Amino acid sequence: MTEQELTDKVVASFDSAKDDRFREVMQALVRHAHAFVRETRLTDDEWTAAIEFLTAAGHITTDTRQEFVLLSDVLGVSMLTVAVNEPGLDDSTESTVLGPFFVQDAPEIAHGGDIAGGASGEPSWVSGRVTDPGGNPVAGARVEVWEADDDGMYDVQYDSGELAGRAHLFTDAEGRYRFWGLTPTPYPIPDDGPVGRLLDHASRSPMRAPHLHFMVTAPGFRRLITHIFVAGDPWVDNDSVFGVKESLIRPFDRHEAGTPTPDGRQLQTAWTSTTFDIVLRKE
Repeated sequence: MTEQELTDKVVASFDSAKDDRFREVMQALVRHAHAFVRETRLTDDEWTAAIEFLTAAGHITTDTRQEFVLLSDVLGVSMLTVAVNEPGLDDSTESTVLGPFFVQDAPEIAHGGDIAGGASGEPSWVSGRVTDPGGNPVAGARVEVWEADDDGMYDVQYDSGELAGRAHLFTDAEGRYRFWGLTPTPYPIPDDGPVGRLLDHASRSPMRAPHLHFMVTAPGFRRLITHIFVAGDPWVDNDSVFGVKESLIRPFDRHEAGTPTPDGRQLQTAWTSTTFDIVLRKE
């Protein structure tokens, strides 16, 4: 049996699949996987190493750490999937990767509340407005936010089990939201596992550009998953998961200690502020 005959036989084995989309995806997967093996003339040892790598990724994955998401991110597959599904055909806010640290049921805060929850870092005032493409306010939109502390750690990476650096709130009648968070800082993705070893072998950095995660949902609109990034940070041009988009880079203006805050909060440390207006696409 020739190489091509083998490929054709495996592809044909899915001809009787009950679901059309399943058949289409699996047959395409077989064709591309076989083409990869033929193009690289993959050796037995290399394929064994690949199986061991994937096995290690499975072993290190837990409820709070998803190594396969990291692998998808560093190979650019996550961002390519975003590009395919959210092409940015109108003036709506651009999407980017979800990342491996989203947690359901984060606590709700009031407008002007603090998402830090004890996480360390420099305070940052974040505000904005959620609208439809016509500029009309989207009232009651759920704005979910989460971020790392200034040590580059998310709450789920600590053993305490306490939620910090994440919360959700709802837009008011004018579509506005506002909260206190932390000024984003750069941090490495978890690099103590197989994905970290892959990056090291490739002489690639594990660093992520500093960012704040957003997930925004509202009835009648497409769910938005995005970040905002800190303008001027050197890692913006070298994000390890290729997640930066120019439209998502925002200035975080610095204010000295004692400078009046928008909500009258008394701060004895320096703080930053930024604005992020969000445009949702209709379903």
